[in-house]
Parts: sequence; structure tokens; C-alpha cells
Amino acid sequence: MTNGQQTPPTEPTAAEEAVRSSVEAALPSTVADLAALVRIPSVSWSAFDPANVAASADAVATLLRDTGAFESVEIKRAPIGDGEESGQPAVLATRAAKNGRPTVLLYAHHDVQPQGKDEDWNTPPFEPTVRGDRMYGRGAADDKAGVMAHVASVRALVDALGNDFDLGLAVFIEGEEEFGSRSFANFLEQNKAALEADVIVVADSDNVDVDTPALTVSLRGNVTFRLTVSTLEHASHSGMYGGAAPDAMLAMVKLLATLHDDNGSVAVDGFTARSDAAEPPALSEEQFREEAALLDGVTPIGTGPILSRMWSQPTITVTGIDAPSVANASNTLLPSVSVRISARVAPGQPAADAYAALERHLRANAPFGAHVAIDDVDTGEAFLVDTNGWAATEAKRAMTDAWGKEAVETGIGGSIPFIADLVREFPEAQILVTGVEDPDSRAHSPNESLHLGVFKRAILAEALLLARLDGRTGA
Repeated sequence: MTNGQQTPPTEPTAAEEAVRSSVEAALPSTVADLAALVRIPSVSWSAFDPANVAASADAVATLLRDTGAFESVEIKRAPIGDGEESGQPAVLATRAAKNGRPTVLLYAHHDVQPQGKDEDWNTPPFEPTVRGDRMYGRGAADDKAGVMAHVASVRALVDALGNDFDLGLAVFIEGEEEFGSRSFANFLEQNKAALEADVIVVADSDNVDVDTPALTVSLRGNVTFRLTVSTLEHASHSGMYGGAAPDAMLAMVKLLATLHDDNGSVAVDGFTARSDAAEPPALSEEQFREEAALLDGVTPIGTGPILSRMWSQPTITVTGIDAPSVANASNTLLPSVSVRISARVAPGQPAADAYAALERHLRANAPFGAHVAIDDVDTGEAFLVDTNGWAATEAKRAMTDAWGKEAVETGIGGSIPFIADLVREFPEAQILVTGVEDPDSRAHSPNESLHLGVFKRAILAEALLLARLDGRTGA
């Protein structure tokens, strides 16, 4: 994280005081609306019931209509690639700018990750539960809180200014971000006129901690694919042929071991780190161990400053494996094994180049002449935000005023691949990556949660930003 230029708090106008009062008064109903969204198990993965994603889209559309701010609220789909299959339903709400005011596009997603094993949760994943300052539930943070931050900030704007304000608004709530945003590019192309904006706010990131707001300025790209290693035409008895016939699991384990050096750093030629990154601020190993939940005795991997490892260096992770379970294992040489590879790409390297380097490495290092197959490839580009524009300045000022603490610029190790599509379609727009998460949110993991204080301050920051942009001309 970097502090950047100082952004001191400013004296509030009457409209801004009204926005602040509105956010405070509406918070209980906002939290209740968020809980209602969390109860909808809107997992967008193909193996899950799409009716739940449709129900989630309906609920979001109703929330946006009820603000009274929009001229149009629609549920729309776009095709996936060049095929006839459609993506999951997205919500698009719009109102035109007046009197030379800018237009702001607010993005979030209403789909969620699968819950995983219910027994790993302390409370039911789709029954939102408030304990202390946090709401627990799948999607409570990622990203239904982002959805509700947009809804609540628009509500506050209408409450403070009436519904005849001049600011242009577009709200795009996607329905398949957690499944690769497969129809995203087509959706942008088909709805370009409705989505065109001077400022794009992507509410899908996190903050430094529960007391410090952050504007995300650096994101890694990603490469994911399925890797299959095969060594036999069929399974064979491990006692009869073991020791001479190479099984696919042995070949896979040896191949995966070549991806990292002894320190755990990526050891793939052509898979590069960001060379021009500024020295990141210090993060103590003690703090990192706590935030990452390392077990006693487990050491961090990689080299260099810890934040550099997470922001500016690549990673390769095995996120899934198709093989017999321990309970169902037999004394058999496996003919074929598949794994899911998820790699993060440092800013500055095209995702296609990173994938090509990985593919070369895997094919060149397959042991015992094992056959290697790669499919289901997906890539997303890294992103660096230009913070020199007026929108970033206004955003940091609003964050400072809402949180009572200086906003900082930060990088994150995660990826938001569709931002590259936004940059391509809207090259003149200023993109702001904000969020409602904190280091304890555990997005994508069991016991995902949202800190309600962070939620309130994120809503207020966005509402203040919108109120101030309503008074801005000459975008």
C-alpha cells in the first residue's frame, strides 16, 4: 500500500450532511436487504441450479427500481463467445446525465462461489448470521455487499437531493463473475451505449484493515486450465506392475514439483515478475502469518518483501484434483490424473505470454514420457490504475471523509480479469477499484464475513463521491 498524495478531510456541504444522515438512518434496512440477498444461493457455476441466479437477479432489479433513481432497469443476458449459449442474467439500470454532469458506471456481481463443505462453516452458509461486528454467509462480502453498497449509495443520493439530480448513472450487476465472466465482453459490446461512462466504480476489492480505506491500483492477471497426465491405457494392479510401470499420479506429482524452486518461488522460464514496481511498504511476517492463517512452524514461501510476493510476482497453485478419494482408493496404478491449475500473472506480462510459458514448461518436463493434455483454458489480464485523474482524487477524498482516516493506494494479489474488457470498450473512462472487504473477510472460503463498520463507511464514501460528482461539470 502507498499513501500517495495526502487527501485531508473537507468541510461538508448541506447536501453531504444530508447524505451522511441518510446512510446512518438507512443502515438497518440496508443490512436487512443484504441478508435477503445472501439467503439466495446464487452460485453461477454450471453444476448448480441456474434458477437461483435468476432469483438473485430479480431481487437486485427490484432493489434498484425501488430507489426511484433510474429511467430503465432491465435483466439482460448476452451470448457466451460466438455460440448460442447465453450467460447468466445481469441487471442493467440507467439514467441519463443532465446539464453537463458526468456519468458514473457502478459495477458489482450478484453471483457467489460455491459454499464448499457445510461442515466447514460455523453457521449455515446461506443463512446470514450477525455475530459481533460481522455478518457471516456466502456472498456477504464478495460481492453482495458490493451490490448493496451501490444500492444504498444511490438511495442516499435520492434521499438527499431528490430524484431529479443531474448526475448520470449506470449500474451493471453481473451474474457470472465467479464463473469467469464468460459473456462479459459480449454484454459490454451489446450494451455499450447504455454503459458508457466517465467514471467506472468496480466494487469488488478490499481494504487495508477495518479502519483504513483503500483504492486498489494494482491487480494481477490470471491463467487457469485443466492439466491431464496419462501414462497407461488402463488401470493395473499396483502389486503386479508397480515399480516398473509409471502410474499417472507419480508422473503428475513429479511434474507439478518442477513448477517451483526450493523456496516456493515460481520456476518457469518466461513467467516473469513485475520489474518496474516500486518498493512496497513493509508487512511484518507476524501480521502476514495471522492474516494468512499459517499454522505454527509453517514458513512463508518466495523471496523479497512479502507484499511484493503478493502484488508483483507470479504464482502457480493447484486448486483441484480428480483422482480416487482416500476412502475409495484401491491398490491400482492410475492411468490418468487431472488437476486444475490457477496461476496469477504479474502486472506488465500479457496473460497469453504467461500461459505459453507454462504450457512449454509442462510439456518439456513431463517425466517418463507421460502424455500431457491441457484444456479448459481461461486467461485474464493484469491491471494498473492511473491515479492521476480527477476521479481518483475525488474518490480518495470521499474515502478520507467517510472513514475519518487517510485513504491509501494498494495492490492486491487477486485478479479482476474483466477490467481489461472495460478498458478496451471505454478507453477514456477513469476506473476506480473499491471494495467492502478486509483481511478477515475470507472471501471464497468457509465462514466468509463482512465487517458491518466497513460496510457502512464504504457506502458513505460512495454516496459522498456521487453527491460531489453531481455538482461537477466538464467531465
